[in-house]
Amino acid sequence: MKKKDIKILLVDDEKDILEIVGYNLAQEGYQISTASNGKEAVIKAKKELPQLIILDVMMPEMDGIEACENIRKIPELQDTIITFLTARSEDYSQVAGFDAGADDYITKPIKPKVLVSKVKALLRRFKNDSKPNSTLTVGNIEINREEYKIINNGQEIILPRKEFELFYLLATKPGKVFTREEILDKVWGSEVVVGGRTIDVHIRKLREKMGDDFFKTIKGVGYKIEF
Repeated sequence: MKKKDIKILLVDDEKDILEIVGYNLAQEGYQISTASNGKEAVIKAKKELPQLIILDVMMPEMDGIEACENIRKIPELQDTIITFLTARSEDYSQVAGFDAGADDYITKPIKPKVLVSKVKALLRRFKNDSKPNSTLTVGNIEINREEYKIINNGQEIILPRKEFELFYLLATKPGKVFTREEILDKVWGSEVVVGGRTIDVHIRKLREKMGDDFFKTIKGVGYKIEF
């Protein structure tokens, strides 16, 4: 996908942030649209179907966490990459962001050139035009890589992009011991800087959604993660 075809939605209640970030990304050739609160962001995201959404956390009418949760409920936006760009750097705020379905969490202040570099790295993960047309079956679990869906005993489970990619990675290598570095590189990419805590959050979310029985099935065929 060419840059001119990539849509990025910027969401922040500070006009200066929208102007500075929007200008730098527009200079790279991306299509830029903006929203000043979470409620407006959900409406615009559904209408424009952007490939990337950059969200602030603290905003009027609807904050970024709630907006992210609502966006993730829209089927057409399941593959959209969502990253928070916020001054809130606390661990609990980052965990809340990942719990809401975000793919990354970037803290302010950040230099425009560094942000552009991070955006490029995130967009490299967007493979909508090159998803492999394949289905992987493990026991009673069927994983559809093309549609980002999991079928467990006939029940369809939709996961956010990063949760799916993490689960798919484990499913493709029965018996392999994964290190944190391998997981971060294969799921998030070597150019996206995230901490090991990110993996913990996504594993916990998978356990909560799938249940202990689901993960017993995974362990039963030899899945291990080395921390």
